[in-house]
Amino acid sequence: MSTVGVPAGWPATEEEARAVQDELRGRVVLDEPGPPPGTGHVTGVDVAYDDDRDLVAAAAVVLDAATLEVVAQTTAVGRISFPYVPGLLAFREIPTVRAALDALPCPPGVVVCDGYGRAHPRRFGLASHLGVLTDLPTIGVAKNPFTFAYDDPGPARGSAAPLLAGTEEVGRALRTRDGVKPVFVSVGHRVSLDNALAHTLALTPEYRLPETTRRADALCRRVLREAATRWAPTS
Repeated sequence: MSTVGVPAGWPATEEEARAVQDELRGRVVLDEPGPPPGTGHVTGVDVAYDDDRDLVAAAAVVLDAATLEVVAQTTAVGRISFPYVPGLLAFREIPTVRAALDALPCPPGVVVCDGYGRAHPRRFGLASHLGVLTDLPTIGVAKNPFTFAYDDPGPARGSAAPLLAGTEEVGRALRTRDGVKPVFVSVGHRVSLDNALAHTLALTPEYRLPETTRRADALCRRVLREAATRWAPTS
């Protein structure tokens, strides 16, 4: 586990953060299909917070894409780097997530974020932001549709429906288990939407959420509990 400080020059205000989003959004690559599902590595990243201690823990868990067995995993802990502002959550998470990714002993392959990519009010959620900064193929798989509209997909696993901002498709609602609430998939960087859905289905053989997210969520929560016993609350 590595310990992370707030990077020098990191945005401190909403205006500064939005300016960074505006600058980086144009670098998102949308015309690459990305690696095919079931090949190479696929990595889940997730974070957990202890606001009383001003503490955030991140985990990166690499799976073999064919078997979904864990290949490697790393964690990082640091101070929360930005206040809670809807639409700007990436600025709270990226320093520790990047530290966890940078510590991996192997290439991460496709990175799956528990959150949004293009399905974001400014079309630049965590998956897109992380993808641009690392130049890795990234996908956002969220538990809810944020502010966007969608028709309920068919009841069978694999059914999907557009996630819409007006008439613009920003992602898709995807049924990963028969009759279970869908997840919300969007492109981050260097992956097509069709391929993002195929990856998500490959990562959900048993549960609603991708194995990448399940493994990273459990790991970052455990590391946060351990770290909280050593870090005093901020006054």
